Amino acid sequence: MPQQPLSEGYQVFISRPVASVGGEITVPGDKSISHRALLLSSIADGTSIIRGFLHSEDCLATLAALQAMSVDVVVEGDDLKILGVGIEGLHSPPGPLNLGNSGTATRLLAGVLAAQPFDSVLTGDASLRKRPMERVAVPLRLMGAVIETRGGGGAPLKIKGGRPLTGIDYTLPIASAQLKSAILLAALWAEGQTTVRSPNPSRDHTERMLGVMGVKIEQSSSHTVSLTGGGRLQAQELEIPGDFSSAAFFLVAGLLGAPDGLLIRNVGVNPTRTGLLKILQEMGGQIELRNQRECGGEPIADLFVTQSELRGVEVRTDLVSLSIDEFPVLFIAAACARGQTVVTGAEELRHKESDRLGVMATGLRILGVSVTEYSDGLSIEGGSISGGRIDSQGDHRIAMAFTIASLAAKGAIEILRTEEVATSFPDFVSVATRSGLAIEVARSRGKDDLSDE
Repeated sequence: MPQQPLSEGYQVFISRPVASVGGEITVPGDKSISHRALLLSSIADGTSIIRGFLHSEDCLATLAALQAMSVDVVVEGDDLKILGVGIEGLHSPPGPLNLGNSGTATRLLAGVLAAQPFDSVLTGDASLRKRPMERVAVPLRLMGAVIETRGGGGAPLKIKGGRPLTGIDYTLPIASAQLKSAILLAALWAEGQTTVRSPNPSRDHTERMLGVMGVKIEQSSSHTVSLTGGGRLQAQELEIPGDFSSAAFFLVAGLLGAPDGLLIRNVGVNPTRTGLLKILQEMGGQIELRNQRECGGEPIADLFVTQSELRGVEVRTDLVSLSIDEFPVLFIAAACARGQTVVTGAEELRHKESDRLGVMATGLRILGVSVTEYSDGLSIEGGSISGGRIDSQGDHRIAMAFTIASLAAKGAIEILRTEEVATSFPDFVSVATRSGLAIEVARSRGKDDLSDE
C-alpha cells in the first residue's frame, strides 16, 4: 500500500517491550452507546441524564451538531443533562454540520435529518469524505427522503427537508448497525411500519435504547427488527458502560503479558459486540466474566484476563460482524499465536477509517510476520515479532493495536500518525501506562520520518 507523506508535527507513539502487564483498569464509556444516548435523548420528551459519557472527538462532534439544532446540553464532568426537544423540536442549523471523523454520527444523523422540515448538510474530515455513504442514502430514499451524496458516493450529504417518509421493508446488503440504526431512526417519523432485515447479527444498541425510552420494537430471531412510526420517546437516566472495543486492546495485552491477571472493570458485554471474546477464547485465551449485571438494557461485567498460550484458528464467519471493530488487535493476537489464523468475510474492513486489511498486513510484514492478504481477509502465521516503524495511516484502532504488539516484540515499535486515537480513546496512553505498558508520545520530525534511515 502506498504511504502518504508525513507532515511535520504528526504525533508518534513509541511502544517499548515490557516484562508484564497487570493490575486493575477501567476504559472510557462506550462510543456507540454515547452517540445513541445523545441522539435519542435530544428528541425525547423531558430531561435525560447520561452518566459516563465518552468525551471523545467523535462523540463531541455529535454533541456539537445537536447543539447547532437548538438542543440544550449541560455538561457536568462525565455526566450530561439533555433537555429533550421532542420528536418535532429540532431546528435548522446555521450551516453544514461537521462530524469530523465520525461515520457513526454521520449515518445516524442522516436518518434523523431525512425526516426534518429543514434542509441540512453533513460533512467531515478528509477521511470521512472517502467513506461510503450511498449505502445509507439508498434505503432513506426508498422511504421518501431526498439525499444527494458527493460524486463518489461520499460526504458531504445534502438532505432536502420537508419530505414525508413512508415505512419500508428493507434487507441490508451487509450486517451493519449504522445502516440499521439510520433506518430505524428515520422510521420514528415515517407513516406505517418499517422492517429491517440483516444477513447476520449486528450491534443492537439502538433497539435496546429505543425500548428503554418507550418505543415499541418488534424483533425476531432471524435478525429482523420492526418499528411503527408515530411513537414518542421518554427521557431517561442512562449509564454508559465501558467500551468493549476499547477494552479489546487490554484483553489482548493481558493474554500476551499478564501472568498474574489484568482486571478491566465495568465493560459492556452486549452479545452483539463480543465476537472477539469468543474468538480469543477459541484461541485458548483465559478470560473470565465477573460481577455480571445489567443497566439501562445493556449487560455489563468485569473482565479478568490471564496470560495464555494462544493458538491459531479459522475465525467463524458468524463472528465477523460481531467483532468488526476489533480486528486490528485480533490480528496482533494472531501474530503472537502458535500456528495459522485465517479471517475471511471481512471485506467491510477495507471501508473503515483506513483499509484496515491492507494497513494491518503492511504493518505486520514490517514486524517480520508472514501475512497473506485476500480481498476479504487475512491469513497470519504466528511467530516472533521484531521491532519496527509502522504507519497507522491515521487510523486510531490500528495505532492502538500496534502498541499492544510491543508486549511480544524484540524491540521498540514506533507508530506514526496517532492523533486520531483521541476520536475514541483520549486517555489511551495513561490507561495503558497504568496497566504496565511503556508508551512514549513524541512528534515527527517531518517527511523524512517515513524513510528507512
